[in-house]
Amino acid sequence: MELDSIFESFSKNVIFRDKSILQTNYVPKEILYRDNEIKQIASILAPVLRGEKPSNLFLYGKTGTGKTLSIQYIQKNLINRVKEGSDFKLRIEYVNCKLKKVSDTEYRILAELIKKLGGNIPATGLPTESVYNKFIELIDSEKQLVVLILDEIDQTVKKISDNFLYNLTRLNSELSKTRLSVVGISNDLTFLDNIDPRVKSSLSEEEIVFPPYNAVQLREILKMRSKEVFKQGVMQEGVIEKCAGFAAREHGDARRALDLLRIAGELSERDGSKKITIKHIDEANSKIERDKILETISTSPKQFQIVLYSIINLAERKNKPQKSLLNNNREGTVFTGEVYGHYQKLCSQNNFEVLTSRRVNDIIHEFMMLGIIDVKIISKGRGGRMSEIKLTITESLINKAKKLIEDSLNFKK
Repeated sequence: MELDSIFESFSKNVIFRDKSILQTNYVPKEILYRDNEIKQIASILAPVLRGEKPSNLFLYGKTGTGKTLSIQYIQKNLINRVKEGSDFKLRIEYVNCKLKKVSDTEYRILAELIKKLGGNIPATGLPTESVYNKFIELIDSEKQLVVLILDEIDQTVKKISDNFLYNLTRLNSELSKTRLSVVGISNDLTFLDNIDPRVKSSLSEEEIVFPPYNAVQLREILKMRSKEVFKQGVMQEGVIEKCAGFAAREHGDARRALDLLRIAGELSERDGSKKITIKHIDEANSKIERDKILETISTSPKQFQIVLYSIINLAERKNKPQKSLLNNNREGTVFTGEVYGHYQKLCSQNNFEVLTSRRVNDIIHEFMMLGIIDVKIISKGRGGRMSEIKLTITESLINKAKKLIEDSLNFKK
């Protein structure tokens, strides 16, 4: 049977030694090229070892520059150094604010923090003030130092407001036994410029910027990991370099480089190949690009999603049922004026604010920069010029994007 041969080939496992080393939650014993940043973080947080409250800290830099890895490395080391029998307790809790049902509301993120600290409250139903009181009661029940690591903190502010951060950083005035510090992490380099000055001064008492990795650094990181991940001799010459080159183009994103290597290994297994080749890296890169587009759409503001949904709706209407949305004739092509009209209609039907035509055009341009659409200016003679819009992603990806937006917005079509 065909299934038997598939399962048999996987049971032999000629590619991987330990795939978990390429997962994002893996913390290596040695973190390359981040000595300065780790030393700075350690110096700022070290007072917890004496039972003292450290300064609030803000880490920022682009995706995959080692922010989360470095703070988790220090978290592990600090916890190990606090001896049993100390006259205080140290709690360092990590929360990823990008996770669904965590950062949607102030209530939910507080509920997640309470859960991390060993408490429990219902998923909904209590006044937010009661949840705050529960949180304070929980952390102030004994003498302890609490450090909260809020990763992708900008996602929380986008969905609720920066009042939450202000309340959190000012909480020490209501605590009698416990001292609380916050470590914020963001991929958005401009995040601090766009929040209330009071919040900024409270949150970013100390700041550390993580620079991107270059291609040489990424190559060395991949070499170090690959020795533990893959069996000897499975890597075709040039694979590590190609992988590092792709990631270096993406702002020095080490996470992307590690994902590329992992996915390439998985594709190699599925092919029944005994080696990871350049072809597998190219295929892995295409797959990540597709996933990245869907992630971008899912995390975009509602207005962006409505504009894209308008483009998809109009393109579908202009295509014959048997045609692809990506055909090369005029079918599937829409114009900016049509998009704005359809966008207005969707907003009015679902009680969303209607942005100006100019702002919608800016959003359309951003989709073009992301490679989701192609925009072409065409001349109409004396009628002036107009912009043609065509979707450039595959039909299966369009269908996934449409479903994702429908689930996110839950609006009438």
